[in-house]
Amino acid sequence: MYYNELMKKENSSPECCDGSAFSRGCNGHCGHHSQGCSNAIYGLGVVGALFYFLKGAGTFGLVMTGIGKAFFWPAILMFELLTYLKM
Repeated sequence: MYYNELMKKENSSPECCDGSAFSRGCNGHCGHHSQGCSNAIYGLGVVGALFYFLKGAGTFGLVMTGIGKAFFWPAILMFELLTYLKM
């Protein structure tokens, strides 16, 4: 109960949100209170990457490499993109 009351008080404060659609996140709260949308999208990306990298893994080493790649694919993607763009 106390946590819910505290969250209601924080979300209703005028310095938090000005009420515009641009200051609200996907769940109707201010962007800095919750990051549920981005976490869900990243989680779906990790699950998809796990299926992709583990479908042909036959050894323990390949499984471990696939799991590592699945969790760090955004960093690998950005590294490869910046290398390609020569930045």
